[in-house]
Parts: sequence; C-alpha cells; structure tokens
Amino acid sequence: MAVRRGLFLLYTGDGKGKTTASLGVTLRAIGRGLHVEYLQFIKNPQRTYGEQLALQKLGVDMKQMGIGFTWTKTPEEHREALQKAWAITKEKLADESIDLLVLDELNNALAISKFPVDDVLPLAEVVEAIRNRPASMHLVVTGRSAKQELIDLADLVSTIDATKHYYEEGIPAVKGLEF
Repeated sequence: MAVRRGLFLLYTGDGKGKTTASLGVTLRAIGRGLHVEYLQFIKNPQRTYGEQLALQKLGVDMKQMGIGFTWTKTPEEHREALQKAWAITKEKLADESIDLLVLDELNNALAISKFPVDDVLPLAEVVEAIRNRPASMHLVVTGRSAKQELIDLADLVSTIDATKHYYEEGIPAVKGLEF
C-alpha cells in the first residue's frame, strides 16, 4: 500500500467561514478515525468557544495559544504569545502521529503589521516547517491575508469573500454562530 500524501489546504479571505471550513474538514477526519490536532493562533484560552466545547466532546484537544485581538494587549504580550505558539506548532508539524493538523488563524498572525512579528514567527521558518512536515500529514491553515509563500505551497486555496454580513446591520457576534 502506498503512503498517503498529506495535503495542505488553505482557507483565506475577508469573508466569514474560514474556521468553519477547517472544522468541517476536522469533523470528516474524526469520523474516519484520524488523529487530529487543532491549534488556534489568535484566540485566547481565557475564553470558551463553541468549537472548542464540541471538539472536546469528540476527544480532540483544541489549544488556544493567542491572547486575543492585537488591540487588546501590548505588542510584547502578543509577541510572547506568538513565540510560544510557534514553538508548539513546530513540534506538532514534526509529529508523525498526527494525521491532520489545523493551524487556525495562522495567516492572521503572520499578517500582523502593528508591530514586528517575523523574529518570533518567521515566515521563512513557517514555510520550511510546512515543507518538511511528515509526508502523510494533512495540514489546514486559516485566516485573512494569506502570505503568497503559503498560497504557492498549498494544494488547495479557497478564498472566502465578504459579500454581505449582519455585522453591517449592527448585529454583534452571536453565541453559537461566531463563538
């Protein structure tokens, strides 16, 4: 039997649904008995999220490694969180026991421009780690503003556009829909 080739799926764009798309892939993988790891780069572990609660019920550990939006903490706090997140991610990208690794909001983290991040989350290192992941590992990366280097490396790129959103009508984030 041939070794399965791991695919790299990238979901980007300004529309809502990138994390949701990654969760759909995650559900399929769990249903097929694959070992799934799910890491979130921006979301804060001090909060609870519906997807986290659901995946816990399915036996998947979802780790929030961020500290929230860039305007909620100091640049140094964000940089420290990103550095720790990248250290964990490198370990996961080298773990041959993982069938599917999801790096939710990695694109957002790489696109931060309010303060320097390349020394704590180096794009060249991210690209190299993705290239060198175990041959059978599937990878999903989500988030707005995907770097061209990741787009070029991906096997599938889906761009989710923002055509219309109820936020524009003043409706805030809805429990069960956004978190």
